[in-house]
Amino acid sequence: MSTRAKIPATIVTGFLGAGKTTLIRHLIENAGGRRLALIVNEFGDVGIDGDLLKGCGIDTCPDENVIELANGCICCTVADDFLPTMEALLAREPRPDHIIIETSGLALPKPLVQAFAWPGVKTRATVDGVIAVVDGAALAEGRVANDPEALDRQRAADQTLDHEAEVDELFEDQLACADMVVVTKADMLDADGMARARAAIAPELRPATRVVEAARGMVDPAVLLGLGAAVEDDLAARPSHHDGESEEEHGHDAFASFVVELPEGVDHEALPGRIGAAVEAHPIYRVKGFVAVPGKAMRLLVQGVGPRLQQQFDRPWQPGEARRSRLVVIGAQGLDPAAVAEALGGRPAS
Repeated sequence: MSTRAKIPATIVTGFLGAGKTTLIRHLIENAGGRRLALIVNEFGDVGIDGDLLKGCGIDTCPDENVIELANGCICCTVADDFLPTMEALLAREPRPDHIIIETSGLALPKPLVQAFAWPGVKTRATVDGVIAVVDGAALAEGRVANDPEALDRQRAADQTLDHEAEVDELFEDQLACADMVVVTKADMLDADGMARARAAIAPELRPATRVVEAARGMVDPAVLLGLGAAVEDDLAARPSHHDGESEEEHGHDAFASFVVELPEGVDHEALPGRIGAAVEAHPIYRVKGFVAVPGKAMRLLVQGVGPRLQQQFDRPWQPGEARRSRLVVIGAQGLDPAAVAEALGGRPAS
């Protein structure tokens, strides 16, 4: 990666109904030639319909570059959903010029930013900026969201949610992590209403955070993209109500990664059972790699996320390529390489 720049990613956060989808649709339609990829996490009975962001007929954002993650709040399913999706996007050719990530309205921004420390991501992508989208009309009337009952329904429907923050705390965390705040529905507010909306968010903003007013999501992409904030390196300056939580309670910022060398002639049919047992016994998030199967001209691709494992022969071994069986193991900080390697029937690579 020394010869290829990191791909910038913009995180767009904000409550259900604040206007995130409208803003992103405008970004897609005015991308200025950038090849965009979208990861969409908003969900629920009144949540985002991914079709709103697909079928735009814009070559720089084809349908296959719009990926929906509907298994739950993105900050609570980082290892299972978000990280494999990011790895897949980063491996695509042509590479996207910019990745836009729309979070669930219930998401805490910091755990998602912390995920950019993941070994398969940190050398290839950077958080260009965090954009918090807030409902100006609701704020002017003294509410942080237009439809608090919709947020309650969304919370009740998400079985993966592992943080119990009140709506006001979520709102404060989203603002405190933001590089820019977009106050939507500006066309519905007079000067006094906009002043009330701005006053409602002002106490939670860091000094450098800019505030932009918008109607119908119309913000110039040049304002939102290309901030160059490298947010993953600046988290200490972005306070959160959840900063004191342990990794078990919430957060995914501590990872360990190592390679396990498997012996020649490894029994590939027994490997799924070994991997499953290792995942059961150790805090392993991902297992991926290639296996040389005796008598087979093709290499076996192995990919595991938690207890789920996929195997497929992906391509022939190339002339002169060493037929080695190696697995990359990624898990929680403190994972014991020797114990995991023994469980997999191999040894830690030197």
